Amino acid sequence: MITDNSRIPGKVVIFSAPSGSGKTTIYNRVKDLVDNLGFSVSATSRPPRENEENGKSYWFITVEQFMEKIKNDEFVEYEEVYPGKFYGTLKSEVEEKLMNGINLAFDVDVHGALKIKRLYGENALAIFIQPPSIDELRRRLELRGTDSKEVIEERIKRATYELSRSGEFDKIVVNDDLETAVKETYELVVNFLNA
Repeated sequence: MITDNSRIPGKVVIFSAPSGSGKTTIYNRVKDLVDNLGFSVSATSRPPRENEENGKSYWFITVEQFMEKIKNDEFVEYEEVYPGKFYGTLKSEVEEKLMNGINLAFDVDVHGALKIKRLYGENALAIFIQPPSIDELRRRLELRGTDSKEVIEERIKRATYELSRSGEFDKIVVNDDLETAVKETYELVVNFLNA
């Protein structure tokens, strides 16, 4: 485990947001635009969605495997985001890359983002992608068509809590217009990595 952040050649950029805020779209666009930014593939116990690949979208593992990795202290951060649905960042995905000078981007929930920020301090930039409003967030989740009404309500409830934590992030980007949000986020990331 890395214990002295001043000796880490790589930097960390953390993206977090309520589900449906456009975080993953912005994250993917920005990481594709920035040459010197790798990414960390999170692990999850949820099943893959259509078009998601193991090792590329997430590391898809069972709840039992996830619990074993928690017991063996194999995560930088992890969270049970919804009952029986764990997400986490494997140490094996992070530390070797950072020590080799590779900058890493993370697409994680609010708890994970703040844990990573605390861990890497000044070597980390935590960006919160915020929807324009809860009503707009609900509309986006409904349009996505991947979740039941009950799941959407659960996501809205969680989003309200996550929005209350946005002030703990280094920067907030409001995703009212996707192209504007991508440009703003790109500039924040490039300025941080080049500082």
